[in-house]
Amino acid sequence: MKGRREALSAMGGLLLCLRLQPAQAAASPKSSTIVAVRVWPASDYTRVTLESDKPLEAKHFLVEGPDRLVIDVEGLELSAGLRELLAKVKADDPYIAGVRVGQNTPRVVRLVLDLKQAVAPQIFTLAPVAAYQHRLVFDLYPKQEQDPLLALIKDKEAAELAAAQSVQDALGELIGKIAKAPITTPAVVAAAKPASSVQTPIPAPTLPAVPPSPEDKELSQAKLDRLIVIALDPGHGGEDPGAIGPSGLKEKDVVLAVALKLRDRLHGNPNIRVMLTRDADFFVPLHERVRKARRVQADLFVSIHADAFFTPAARGASVFALSEGGASSAAARWMANKENAADVVGGVNTTAVKDAAVLKAMLDMSTTAQIKDSLKLGKEVLGQIGRVGQLHKKQVEQAGFAVLKAPDVPSILVETAFISNPEEEARLRDPDYQQRLVEALATGIARYFAKNPPLARHRPLS
Repeated sequence: MKGRREALSAMGGLLLCLRLQPAQAAASPKSSTIVAVRVWPASDYTRVTLESDKPLEAKHFLVEGPDRLVIDVEGLELSAGLRELLAKVKADDPYIAGVRVGQNTPRVVRLVLDLKQAVAPQIFTLAPVAAYQHRLVFDLYPKQEQDPLLALIKDKEAAELAAAQSVQDALGELIGKIAKAPITTPAVVAAAKPASSVQTPIPAPTLPAVPPSPEDKELSQAKLDRLIVIALDPGHGGEDPGAIGPSGLKEKDVVLAVALKLRDRLHGNPNIRVMLTRDADFFVPLHERVRKARRVQADLFVSIHADAFFTPAARGASVFALSEGGASSAAARWMANKENAADVVGGVNTTAVKDAAVLKAMLDMSTTAQIKDSLKLGKEVLGQIGRVGQLHKKQVEQAGFAVLKAPDVPSILVETAFISNPEEEARLRDPDYQQRLVEALATGIARYFAKNPPLARHRPLS
C-alpha cells in the first residue's frame, strides 16, 4: 500500500511539472528578432525604422551638452541587425552624427543617437501592413522648423547670383581674348620701323565684385510677393515605395526624377519658384503635403504619380481633380482610395497629428471655385500629355483624393503612366521620355497661367 502511495505521489509531481512548463515558458517570452533596419535622412526630418517579427516598446529621453537622444527598446537583445544601424547612418545626415548600441539590461537594448542639432523626436509603433512586419519608428524633426518662404527666396537669390557670376565670367573671358589679340594703331604704324610689328595690349578692366545675397527683409519680401509659386508633389517616398513595375522600378523613384527635372525646367522662368513636398527619398504624410502647399501660398499644386493596376494591360496617362461629390468613375474612386491609403504604408504617427477635428475641417473646405480652376489646369496638362503618349481617359477625372484638398490652391494629380505595364515601365525609366513628359507638364502649366493669371499675393515671412 505504501509503495502505491509513493508511486501516485511521484506521478502527481510529474503532472504538476508538465503543467507548469508552458506557464513558465509564457512568463519568459522569446526576444523579438530584428528583420530590417532602415534610415531615411532628409532636410525635413530623419526617420529610423526598426522592423521586427514581434511588437517592440520603447522609452526615450533627451540629453544636452552635447545633444543626444537615448532610446531603450524593450524585449530585444543585441544582434547583427541592430549593429547594421551604425553603418547605415551617413556623414551627410542632417540630424544624426553617430549611433551607439548596447545591451543595457538582459532584455533592453539602449540606442544612443549623437545629434548634430536639437531635435523634437517622435517615437511610435506601426502594425504590420503590406510587405512590412511590426515597425518601431524614430522621427527626428528639427526643434525649429525652417520657414519655407525664406528658403524659396534664398534659392532664388542664389540662382540670380550664379547667373550674374556666369555673365561676368563670360565677359571676363571675352575681354581676356581681346587683350591677347594683336592690335596695330595708325600712330604705331607711322612710328614703327619697316618690317617690324608692335602689339599694344589692352589691359582687362577690373570687374566689380558680385554683391553678397541681400539680407534685407523688405527686399526679400518684395521679391517674394512678385513670385509665382508652384508646389510639386512627387508621390510616396521613404517607407512607401508606391507601385512597383514588373522589372522592379519603384513609383517613388521615377516620380521624384520627373519632379526634379520639372522643377529645373520651371526655374527657367525667373518669376517662378518651385516648392517640392519632398526632394529626396523620404515619406511625407498626405496632410503634410497639403500643409506645405498652403504654407507657401502656392499658386498651383501638381501631384505626380505612376500607378499600377490588377492587370499589365492597363495603360495611358490620366489627370485627376478633386470631386465635390462622388467620383466620376469607378476607376477614379478605386484610384483615390488606393492613393489615400499611402499613409498606412508610409507610416503616420497618428498621436502627433494635433487637433484632428480641425485638420479634417480644413481638408473639407475645398471650394467650388478651387475645383473649377483645378479642372481648367487639368485640361491644359492633359492636352499636352496626350501629345507625348497614350491617354487612359480623354477627360479630366474627379475623385476624393486627400492630397488635392488644399481649399485655396488649384490642384491636380497626374498619373503619368501605368508602371505595371511593361512597355510603359520601360518608358518611365527612359530619361528622354521623362524629359518629354516634363516639357508637356511645363507647357500645360504655362498655358493655364496664360489664360488664368495668378492673383497678387502677400506672403509674409516669419
